[in-house]
Amino acid sequence: MQRVLDFLKKVGVYFLATVDGDQPEVRPFGTAEIIDGKLYIQTGHVKPVARQIASNPKVAICAYDGKEWLRVNATLVEDPRVEVKKAMLDAYPTLRAMYNENDGNTAVFYLKDAKATISSFTAAPIEIEF
Repeated sequence: MQRVLDFLKKVGVYFLATVDGDQPEVRPFGTAEIIDGKLYIQTGHVKPVARQIASNPKVAICAYDGKEWLRVNATLVEDPRVEVKKAMLDAYPTLRAMYNENDGNTAVFYLKDAKATISSFTAAPIEIEF
């Protein structure tokens, strides 16, 4: 899990794929943090992505650092605890201009049953499950 987090932090922006009905949706994300032994991401309840996750919590993440690429398939689970929202926003203080742990909009999700693969053209894939 730490290796996946390190990769996501290194690239800064990764892409999260969800499903909207029968249509795939992909958008850039930038939050990732390990809190209480789980890998979390953050968004806002008012965004379509939150509604898509609520409807179908299976997601995919993809990132590329110029040499290797990361793919993660997981199920997202929302965590309503204020202390987790606060920890995520404390890790990304620039988000505080848009979010607050008590605003009713901030949504944090942890990755469950995650299967990650780090691949390149020059080495065997590294598989990580958490």
